[in-house]
Parts: sequence; structure tokens; C-alpha cells
Amino acid sequence: MKVKYNLNENDFETVFSFLSNRSYWSKGISKACLKHACENSLCFVIHNNNKLCAFARVVTDQATFANLLDVFVLEPFRGRGLGKQLITAIMADKRLQDLRRFTLTTKDAHGLYAQYGFTKPLYPEGLMENYNPNIYTHVT
Repeated sequence: MKVKYNLNENDFETVFSFLSNRSYWSKGISKACLKHACENSLCFVIHNNNKLCAFARVVTDQATFANLLDVFVLEPFRGRGLGKQLITAIMADKRLQDLRRFTLTTKDAHGLYAQYGFTKPLYPEGLMENYNPNIYTHVT
């Protein structure tokens, strides 16, 4: 299976279903919000028989900074090394070379990302965030 760099409509529906219903980080995200996010990101997909089985996106200026987001492998395809294949392709992508900072946030995949040089922040006291974890499920 090869990593591809475009997200077709069927792929988008699969990504939306996973992120809005099964992920812990984007539960409840709207289609419009996710569509906008994907249009403004580099998207990476792995297919099996023309069906998406793994996805990630990167927000970047392609010169100094990148943030890896929304990485997942669908349940039936886990344990086959697709996560590693996806991250290997992302880290080798020519648009993401020579960046000063490449960030990500994870609850449970530190071991995977450590294989690609990701570490705890050197100066965590300098990191700040404005985090609203319930933004997608908040009813207004």
C-alpha cells in the first residue's frame, strides 16, 4: 500500500466518520469545519483496494513550522505497520524538510513518534495553548 497525497470525496467521508464519531480528539467536529481544515492542510492517506485505511494531516508554512494532526489507522488495518508507513512518508515529504519546529500532540503514541525524532519539548515552560476540548460538542 502506498501513501497518497490527495483526499477524494469518498476518503473525506471516511475521515469525517472516524474523526467525528470515534476519535477522542475531534468527536463531534462538523463536516464544514473538517472540510475547511483539510483544504488548508497537507493530507496523507493510505488505501487498500481503493478504500482509505489510514490518514494524517499536517498544518504547515512549509518553511519553518509544521504540526501533525488527526493521525489514525482504521481498526481493521491496525497492527500492520501502516502507522509507521504513514509517518515515514510524512517525515520524508519534500515540503516538510528543514523545518525549525515540527510539533504534535498525542495521548498514547509516544513510542511511535519517538522513532522519528519527536521528544518532549526542550522548553515546556515556554509552551502555551488556548485549548477548548469541547468546542465540537458544545451546543450554542
